[in-house]
Amino acid sequence: MQTVMWFRRDLRIQDNKALYHAFQDLTDEDELILLFQVNPAQFLEDSHNHHAFFASLAYFKEKIDEKAQLQVQYGEPIELFKQLKKALPDWNKIYFNEDTTGFGAKRDDEAKKFFRQNAIDYFRFQDHYLHGANEIKNQQGKAYKVFTPYYNQWKERVKETPLKVNFQAEAVYSKALFPADKEKFEELVAKLPKFKNLGEEAAQRQLKKFVKNSVENYEKARDIPSLDQTSHLSQYLRTGELSIRTVWQALQEEEVFQGRNTFQRELCWRDFYNMIFTKHPRQQNEPIQAQFRFIQWENDKEKFKKWQEGKTGFPIVDAAMRQLNETGWMHNCLRMITASFLTKDLLIDWRWGEQYFQQQLIDYDPASNIGGWQWAASTGTDAVPYFRVFNPATQSQKFDKEGKFIKKYVKELKNVPEKLIHQPEKMTQAEQEEYGVILDKDYPRPIVDHKERRKRAISVYEASKEYAREVEADQDEK
Repeated sequence: MQTVMWFRRDLRIQDNKALYHAFQDLTDEDELILLFQVNPAQFLEDSHNHHAFFASLAYFKEKIDEKAQLQVQYGEPIELFKQLKKALPDWNKIYFNEDTTGFGAKRDDEAKKFFRQNAIDYFRFQDHYLHGANEIKNQQGKAYKVFTPYYNQWKERVKETPLKVNFQAEAVYSKALFPADKEKFEELVAKLPKFKNLGEEAAQRQLKKFVKNSVENYEKARDIPSLDQTSHLSQYLRTGELSIRTVWQALQEEEVFQGRNTFQRELCWRDFYNMIFTKHPRQQNEPIQAQFRFIQWENDKEKFKKWQEGKTGFPIVDAAMRQLNETGWMHNCLRMITASFLTKDLLIDWRWGEQYFQQQLIDYDPASNIGGWQWAASTGTDAVPYFRVFNPATQSQKFDKEGKFIKKYVKELKNVPEKLIHQPEKMTQAEQEEYGVILDKDYPRPIVDHKERRKRAISVYEASKEYAREVEADQDEK
């Protein structure tokens, strides 16, 4: 008989729940098929996101193939399962770590229907979060809408410990079942740019580095882009090269610092957002809060392009966007600043920004709120009030006082002194010549007036709320 372990976004051996149980449940007569399905429908070609994920997958396959075989199929999941069942008529069990949001949730529902129709026992596990979307509820048995009471219950719950997987190579089916699909995958991999620090060993090294060097001062240092003392674990959590339980365990072995508590609270935010996304599956396409479904976006394509390219005339925004475009990553607090700027100062639909971040970020994960678009646009929960409009200059002075981060990515401003780096448009003609940056030639003037745009944004958001109330009143009358 054959048992299948279906990998998706859990590209690791150790502390992989589904893999652990697949090996635990094997009998002497069983063969274990290690499987990954490449679905072109999910491709974001020519993007950091696409390249990074498949580079991680290729590395994972390479490591598996040193001692066994990771089977690769290429196409739509249900058709691929039909092919697999035809190739292995005795296949009767499958193990996988479940998805409860987005494309993954729909795919899993369709797959479970296929398994039931074909008498295949399936075993699914909550592997991606410390607490799953349905684990923590209020006294009425409903999902929380506000973070703090969720957190108060979350922090008292016992967290699972990592599982040590006994990888039994001799029990794994070692011959390539679908050589043509394997060849397609190799062609895909051959086109990828080179990436460093891939795999679960690299993920473990980054975790140890963060816990040893950065977690103690995390509370103070996390918001300073030039210090770069965020964990850099999100990319590994996104691919599953690192398990969230392993992260939690590493934190528990350290002394109790405020920085550790702050980081643990952020892990709770990760669980909270997953719960929100599970309860609001359309959140990538429509606002969670109905009152913000009628915002009159301006959607200026030229301004959107300047935002994408980091040419807005607001140095902190431009530096952040250039970091994203060059590296496929952006410092966390800058994600909120750039998102707020797009949705408030430019009044461009947050979905445009979400799609761009999805393409560019190597750690993009809507279920974990990587990007923060609903919240930056204040169309998510009440965590960020709609009238909170980040002032780019103020944020820049607060988090990059000396302009070190700005100068790293906006190199044309490298000679501008601290007093002018946050608002270079204030330079006189003589200062422009002295510092070697001529406005509108070497660096643009601000594409909008922040004070005016703040007033405009609040007015537009309030108008949406008012219209939503009228719509609701009309519906009540009917």
